[in-house]
Amino acid sequence: MNSSPSPRGRPRDPRSHEAIVGATTELLAEVGYAATSIGAVAARAGVGKDTVYRRWRGKPELVFEAVFTTTDDAPVPDTGTLAGDLTVLLQGLVDEFHAPAAAAALPGLLADFAADPVLKARIRSDFLAPSKERLVIVFERAVARGEIAAGTPVDLVLDTLAGSVFFHIGLIGEHPDPRLAGRLAAVISQGIETR
Repeated sequence: MNSSPSPRGRPRDPRSHEAIVGATTELLAEVGYAATSIGAVAARAGVGKDTVYRRWRGKPELVFEAVFTTTDDAPVPDTGTLAGDLTVLLQGLVDEFHAPAAAAALPGLLADFAADPVLKARIRSDFLAPSKERLVIVFERAVARGEIAAGTPVDLVLDTLAGSVFFHIGLIGEHPDPRLAGRLAAVISQGIETR
């Protein structure tokens, strides 16, 4: 006997999710963060606003997921070295931050985060924490290979990686040099490697 309740309503259609995310990134690049609304996203995606609100609490969460979680589904890199793995991770972040939708979304998202500590906490727990958790394996492998010490502060290293890319591309607006990911990875890995 199955004790779990049966699902109510229609099951969620993954095509709707993809359509909503795609519509969000398109609108951000076309009209910017301020002019992007849930109604406009729903219309472009061909869904009702209720469909959007069933998946996201509001525009900031939708925009954050659409723009800044594109690397979350990528396989965790396993190049055989910490520097190689970090280069792959950083290149994903560089690509993510350099996308037109990211450039359009970042100022508005930062303003929303600054104005709403509850929103900031939700983004941290719902998106950032799971992203970090899946990357711990990169550092566990580096410990097993003897590249870094077991006590390496992984959270701080991940924050440093993301912060470097955010500052260089998102805040300063630099066009990323093709070698940026590798150069940042070398600096970080050399700083935490065992000697």
